[in-house]
Amino acid sequence: MIVEGAAMQFCTVTSLIYGEHEGLYFLLTGAVSALLGVLAVKVKKPKKMVLYQKAGFVATALSWILLALIGAMPFWLSHEIPNFADAMFETISGFTTTGATIIPEVEKLSHGMLMWRSLMNFLGGMGVIVFLLALIPRLGGQQNIFLMKAESPGPIIGKAVPHMRQYAALLYGIYIGMTLLEFILLICGGMGVFDAINTSFATAGTGGFGVRNTNIAAYNTYYFQTVIAIFMMLFGVNFSVYILIIARKFKQAIKIEELWYYIGFIVVSTVIIGINILPIYHNDPHEAFHQSFFYVSSIITTTGFGIGDVNHWPTLSKSIIIIITFIGAMAGSTGGGFKVSRLVLLAKEVKKEFKLLVHPRNVRVVKMDGKSIDHNIMRNTSVYLVVYLSIFLLSFMVVSIEGLDVETSFTSVAATLNNTGPGLGLVGPVGNYAPMSLLSKIVLMFDMLAGRLELFPVLLLFVPRVWKKA
Repeated sequence: MIVEGAAMQFCTVTSLIYGEHEGLYFLLTGAVSALLGVLAVKVKKPKKMVLYQKAGFVATALSWILLALIGAMPFWLSHEIPNFADAMFETISGFTTTGATIIPEVEKLSHGMLMWRSLMNFLGGMGVIVFLLALIPRLGGQQNIFLMKAESPGPIIGKAVPHMRQYAALLYGIYIGMTLLEFILLICGGMGVFDAINTSFATAGTGGFGVRNTNIAAYNTYYFQTVIAIFMMLFGVNFSVYILIIARKFKQAIKIEELWYYIGFIVVSTVIIGINILPIYHNDPHEAFHQSFFYVSSIITTTGFGIGDVNHWPTLSKSIIIIITFIGAMAGSTGGGFKVSRLVLLAKEVKKEFKLLVHPRNVRVVKMDGKSIDHNIMRNTSVYLVVYLSIFLLSFMVVSIEGLDVETSFTSVAATLNNTGPGLGLVGPVGNYAPMSLLSKIVLMFDMLAGRLELFPVLLLFVPRVWKKA
């Protein structure tokens, strides 16, 4: 609450610069939030300064819900989003870096509100808990690893440095440095400061909230779109790769299998779509492959930026877009989705089972990066797949009650559970989620939170035994 209240003052300053009265709502909401946060810290302190896995997961899930409740207040109080449910939808979408919006024309929002949307993407990308771990001292026990595990994407938490606080600080240092580099490149290309800041924030968090009605198509130059596409791809890489590069452990960095599968998915998808959409772009290879690479980079990293309407693309191209929506980015990145590492682990597990059918007496283990994968990780990955599919199918059924076309219903759930944002049909890159019913929006809000926090922290909130004292 204290950190969120402080972050809101960035938007207060933005409103002051542009002479907008909406800054008052950020000032008041931020002040009240910070004050309540200080009181909460002072009034009651825990008897034990140790946080175990169950408590760590639940605390993280509740923190994100609280973040959304507070973050929605400026939208609602200012009446820029008059419906509170819609304000919550926009805020949850922002913090979870989904990028699904209920606003048909974002340019009607004040500069302060636009900055808040992008800042939510930025804060949610690396994670608010990770940010706190970079600042606060270690409180004892396994508190830090359980908090970070609940918020970090992917099945394996790999630390390149020994101390959790040092690791978190290094992650945020790389995150801010890459964001700053993109901002500089956009400014050098002639983009305005306000647009460059917001675009860099939304790219870094792989959130995709734009400040123009036509999204990235508003910057109609190959330079801007290519810079953004490349940085989307870079933010979809596991940050441990960058840590290894900084440590000059280049051989270790390039031996990470997930990285090559991730690059492979991007290259293959870009080539197939590029060839498939050539006729649409008048057989111009440069334009077709530019469009293809931008969208593949945007969707596989779950950023959701758009430069046009993909609804008119051939079925093959749209099918690939849906597939890479589910695949997602690398574990340990700011991207969402199922994660490349999980897909690789499951594929290797299937391969192992086939070999055991042929040679049942053989002893085989699943390996990644030359190391044997612990049985618990494989079990967790398999359980994650079952839970993931169960949530997807149940959400799809509930959203279908509304009676929208199958394409819209299916891709809206896929886009929110995988934190991608735009889907196809009514919720495509040129559409939005405003027409959907309250029931559908509630389901999709749950999906956004569950997808961002890797399912289990949110699901634990519904387990009665979690709330009983040990």
